Amino acid sequence: MLYLLTQYLAEWHSGFNVFQYLTLRAILGVLTALLIALLVGPYFIRMLTVGSIGQQVRDDGPQSHLDKAGTPTMGGGLILFAITLATLLWSDLFSRHVWVVLLTTLAFGAIGFVDDWRKLVKRNSKGLSAREKYLWQSLVAIAVAIFLYTTAQVPVETQLIIPFVKQVSLELGLLFIVLTYFVIVGTSNAVNLTDGLDGLAVMPVVLVGGALGIFAYASGHINFATYLGIPHVPGVGELVIFCGALVGAGLGFLWFNTYPAQVFMGDMGALALGAALGVLAVLVRQELVLVIMGGIFVMEAVSVMLQVASFRLTGRRIFRMAPLHHHFELKGWPEPRVIVRFWIVTVILVLIGLASLKIR
Repeated sequence: MLYLLTQYLAEWHSGFNVFQYLTLRAILGVLTALLIALLVGPYFIRMLTVGSIGQQVRDDGPQSHLDKAGTPTMGGGLILFAITLATLLWSDLFSRHVWVVLLTTLAFGAIGFVDDWRKLVKRNSKGLSAREKYLWQSLVAIAVAIFLYTTAQVPVETQLIIPFVKQVSLELGLLFIVLTYFVIVGTSNAVNLTDGLDGLAVMPVVLVGGALGIFAYASGHINFATYLGIPHVPGVGELVIFCGALVGAGLGFLWFNTYPAQVFMGDMGALALGAALGVLAVLVRQELVLVIMGGIFVMEAVSVMLQVASFRLTGRRIFRMAPLHHHFELKGWPEPRVIVRFWIVTVILVLIGLASLKIR
């Protein structure tokens, strides 16, 4: 909205033309979302506390988690509010890319909200059943995939780009819909599984989201895309503002979510942020790079699948507890050590992913 206003004011004073630059609006998106989260956060946490919307802790988990019982949850609403407002203020509202990623994020946030609401407010320990949750995730993801396939404007928008290899891509055709579906749903659930310790999930989301913003900027700029040998996707650069808002909102939430956490994001935040990363990767044509940069999310999800498969087939567990972060906790790692080390691994993986911009 403010971006459109500055376009109008630029007709009266050329100084407002500075707001046409994506880099400036991305920075403003970061700062706006961060400020919103920091200012609204205390009120939001008090509101959740008064409403007795507190975390439920598993009895069979690490004993150190028992003290977390009752900590305000559904803090993902704070993240989504900050992201949405900052994006609407500073992005081009005529961009279909912005609306796709924003609406997908909010749709998955709504699914998580219903799940959290049933568990925490209605005191239904099951919340949404796994079948219900997966059904709604699938419907949203398939709708997004079909929309992107049918509205693709250039061939590269439906091709699979191979990282670290120059000018190699695979024509997907209708398989694009299948790939997009699995990227969105898979990333959403992987981030949700990672969200088990204070700040463990949100910082990797911030790092990966920021890196995808760099890909969006480079892919949307024809000169940079040509120089780097990456696909040029017209208009995708506008996603830098959404990525900036995600980074700002995530850092603002981390202010309250860092150990020991004052608030948890819940499924409302984790499902939404995971879906956002998935859609962003699809739009900038970097699904495989997302697998690299989001390696922590991949390991957490794989650990759960391996644990379940091993127990059903052999009756034995591979890990002391899944997801993976609980395994290290039960091995004796203090919670802050697990969190920071997972952050460090994410930084390394994000740098490897960014290296694919140049190493080809």
